[in-house]
Amino acid sequence: MPVLLDADPTPQPVTLDEAAKQAGEAAGWVEENWSTWLNTGLRIMLIVVVALVLRMLIRRALTKLIERMNRSAQAVEGTALGGLLVNAERRRQRSEAIGSVLRSVASFLILGTAGLMILGAFKIDLAPLLASAGVAGVAIGFGARNLVTDFLSGVFMILEDQYGVGDSVDAGVASGEVIEVGLRVTKLRGDNGEIWYVRNGEIKRIGNLSQGWATAAIDVTVRPSEDLDHVRSVIAAATEAMAKEEPWNERLWGPVEILGLNEVLLDSMTIRLSAKTMPGKALGVERELRWRVKRAFDEAGIRIVGGIPAQPEESAPDPTASMSAPSAFASSTSPQSVAATPLTPAPTPSPAPAPTPTNLSK
Repeated sequence: MPVLLDADPTPQPVTLDEAAKQAGEAAGWVEENWSTWLNTGLRIMLIVVVALVLRMLIRRALTKLIERMNRSAQAVEGTALGGLLVNAERRRQRSEAIGSVLRSVASFLILGTAGLMILGAFKIDLAPLLASAGVAGVAIGFGARNLVTDFLSGVFMILEDQYGVGDSVDAGVASGEVIEVGLRVTKLRGDNGEIWYVRNGEIKRIGNLSQGWATAAIDVTVRPSEDLDHVRSVIAAATEAMAKEEPWNERLWGPVEILGLNEVLLDSMTIRLSAKTMPGKALGVERELRWRVKRAFDEAGIRIVGGIPAQPEESAPDPTASMSAPSAFASSTSPQSVAATPLTPAPTPSPAPAPTPTNLSK
């Protein structure tokens, strides 16, 4: 069997003519393609510069928009009720958060478009890539439509500052205190301590009980014979004394108004009271108002009426009430008893006596 010998591993020296030939071929290839390279490079550079400039302009515009929103919040805070109507610090934080989200989205769109244009500059066919991305986007969008709805609802909720952490809200599907606000889910703690996870896309309407002010309203029912002027003066004195004491002087944001008669009946008349209070403090103010009005009425001799009337006491039960009426058949002489009595059978005749032997002989 013949043995194959390995070739000589030592490189062969390159002659001067071969080196000159390779250099000429390389120079010709560069000379043929340098214009294409220059055109492609300039196009890529132009795409990058335009993308960076556009990204910078959009981010600066978003920053100015956030600053303008913060200035408007500060202007509202400087008014008489500014601190009561809006929390400027919370609004600033939320505007910064939504500004960061918008800046990130803008950067992703601009740089992603620039990347696709750069790939096109390298003569890469983007049609299959875009078609696949379009099909995948439609499938993902169809499957995650609820997620997109929740995200967009959360973005507008944060942008409009509808509610924040610590607010008491009524979201329709659940109500309670807000403990966490997210772009997709809002967490609420209910009155019994339960935690509600509410998707932002499911919130159709929402009532914020912690912004602006609350209203405390109570009804006082007295006898129709009471002097209305005297009743008004007693209520006014009690509410004025309450407004001067702590902590009610802070929780009451205005004088207690006596709105007048809300209802007049034959046995009672109802007087309605109303007052503006701190958000979330209306229930406590209503309880204190009832307490003070009741004590003032007791001192003035005014009687409060109303409610369910007292039921009269029941008399001793009649022992014969549970007894049934006597039956017509109880008396043997009643027509019913006579008609129901069976007829007496006729008496049976006795047999004739047998003849004696004496009679037979005769």
